[in-house]
This record gives sequence, C-alpha cells and structure tokens, in this order.
Amino acid sequence: MKFAYYPGCSSTGTSADYEKSTRAVCRALGVQLEDIPGWNCCGSTPAHAVDTELSAALCARNLDIAARLGAEKLLTPCPSCLSNLRHAAHRMEDPAFRSRVNELLDEPCAETFPQTYSVMQALGDVFDTDLIAQRAGQKLKGLKLAPYYGCLMSRPAEIMRFGDPENPTLMENLLAACGAEVLDFPLKTDCCGASHGIPERSVTARLSGRILQMAQTMNADALVVACPLCQMNLDLRQRQAAKAAGTEFNIPVLYFTQVMGLAFGLSPRELGFEKLCVSPQPLLDKLAAARRTDASDRKVNS
Repeated sequence: MKFAYYPGCSSTGTSADYEKSTRAVCRALGVQLEDIPGWNCCGSTPAHAVDTELSAALCARNLDIAARLGAEKLLTPCPSCLSNLRHAAHRMEDPAFRSRVNELLDEPCAETFPQTYSVMQALGDVFDTDLIAQRAGQKLKGLKLAPYYGCLMSRPAEIMRFGDPENPTLMENLLAACGAEVLDFPLKTDCCGASHGIPERSVTARLSGRILQMAQTMNADALVVACPLCQMNLDLRQRQAAKAAGTEFNIPVLYFTQVMGLAFGLSPRELGFEKLCVSPQPLLDKLAAARRTDASDRKVNS
C-alpha cells in the first residue's frame, strides 16, 4: 500500500521521534509513505491568524502537488497540519476565495484535491483491530496507558471528521489491539495550552499540569499522544507543569506510533526514544518484566 505523505515542518526537528516512529510502524505494516516533492510549511498555528488567504495558499500548494501526482489520499501525522490542510480544502470550495488564493500561487491549483487523513486514521481504516493484534507479536501486556488526543484532532467535527469530538476512540482501539490496558482518560480532548507555551507560559503550565495530574492519579505508565505540540508541552515542559501544580511528575509522554512500534518488536532506538525528555525506562522495564513472566508461564504450561 502506498500513500502520498506530508511530513510537516516539525518532523525534521521538534518531532523527529514522531517522524521516525511513524515511518518505522508503517514499514512494519507494509505501508509505503511517499513524500510529496517540494512540500512547504502549512502555516502551522500563526499563519491563519495573520492572513486566512495566505494560510490557505500555503496548504493549497501542498494539496495541489498531491493532486498532480494522482494521489487519492494524503496522510500527515500532525493534527495541526491535518487541520490546516482540511480547512484550506474546505475554504477553496468557495469560488471567490479560490480565485484570491490562486493569485498568490505560481499557477492555479487543481480543481479537486485528495482527501487528507491523519496517519492514525489511515492505520485504523486499513487495518482492523484483529489484524493489528495479529501483527503485534510483542504485546504491551502489563502497561496502563492514558490516551490523549489534544483539543485539535477531533475539532471542529464537521471538518476533522474524527468521530465524536468529545470522545474519540480510535487511539484506544489501536492500543488495546496491541495488548495494553487503556485507561478511560477523562481529559483526553482537553487543551494542553497549545502554542501559549512561549507567550503565556503560566497558562500552558497550568493546563498541562492538570492533564499530567490526572494521568498520575490514574497510575498511568505513560501518556500517549498524537500531536507534536502536545508532546512538547507535556514532556519538555513537565517540570514547569509540576511547579505550577505544586507537585512532582515523572510521566513518560510517548507518541502512539512509538507505543505501537514496541508492540511490533521494534527497538527504542528505531522509535526515537532517545529524544524523550522524561525517561521511558521505567515503562520499558515494566514491559520487559511482564514479557519475562509471560514467557516463563508459557514454558511451565508447555
């Protein structure tokens, strides 16, 4: 299976571990990701706040490249990229808006664009949970995981089309298929502070601290995320969040692809674990102990 792929800017920097684990998991599942050539930044958070048409033009150029390649689906790992690409495609349905955007491009873009999906959606669509379970030879038995989508992945519902905007369940299905105990995490679509981490650090510390506090209360071995900005706020800024909450946190924050990769028997280095700020070693030790126990039980029973 081959899909057109838009990695997004953070894939080469702040979320290089997300990119590495995404490609590794897709390879393990026989999914080929073909980068669209000459892709550009989608505008991320600030562009649409400055100029809606410029923001749409940045995204439309990427969608146009994918369309001219004949792609039917365009995948991206990042919810912000997904949101921007989908909003642009929606706005371009207005002929007057499309005309103004085309004036910003070298040439008018294609009349129709491929559908854009998150990598998580694509994996959920292509592989049912039974097939994921079959592929997950190294189960995640023994791990208690808190799924955290963030506020952007499922909202607005009519654009993102990611299930119930308040209670998406796709990540839970994928993690459960890999053998983990998936917690019913009540803050899974709450905001972590998003891009306020620079201009309003106290806001991000307070909001992220609330999420981390809940994960700690539920005895989660890790928070599992799908957004580079969420991962940064919850992992890199965990000490700031702990200070704001008046407590201490030591909760690994992993991308869902890193967790799935462990279930597929991929090594932590293949999945970019070395980039995590909060050490995942306690989680890896717990998983290894559970696997030793399981292997011992099988030996006794045989």
